[in-house]
Amino acid sequence: MPEILLHIALIAAVLLLIGVYVSWRATRLDRLHVRLETARAGLDAALVRRAAVALELAASRQLDPATSLLLAAAAHEARIADADNREFAESDLSRALRAVVGQPDFRPTLEAGEDGAALLEDLDAAVRKVTYARSFYNNAVTATRTARRKLLPRILPLHGRAPLPDFFEIDDAPPES
Repeated sequence: MPEILLHIALIAAVLLLIGVYVSWRATRLDRLHVRLETARAGLDAALVRRAAVALELAASRQLDPATSLLLAAAAHEARIADADNREFAESDLSRALRAVVGQPDFRPTLEAGEDGAALLEDLDAAVRKVTYARSFYNNAVTATRTARRKLLPRILPLHGRAPLPDFFEIDDAPPES
């Protein structure tokens, strides 16, 4: 009789350890998904801020009308793009910003104008934040996808109904300083 109780206790201990491990893995996966959502919100905020600064630059009356129109159109498209076209619109905005800022004597001319230096500072900061936010988001995607590729999450649906995250790939090369 004591041997049976010992076996039952041993089986219960093993099942308890398995349950604790599965619970730990599920919690880890949940934390990764929360981190992913937070990183995505930060990326969205950085992209919206960059578009707002680009629109502010376009409306500053310190650019020629054609350049203002090009920049405003790219910023507007980036702000209203749906999920399927967002990466393309954001890449177009990056290219438009590089084309505008890359014009000869753009920075000195803008800095000489009213509020030009502050506008350039805001633009540079917004562009840097997009680069950092995209990097953080893509790192979170990598960690989440790696955790979901393990054997246990594939056997047991530990991720619930959360879709497999995709990377956010855009041309976010900054304009020349």
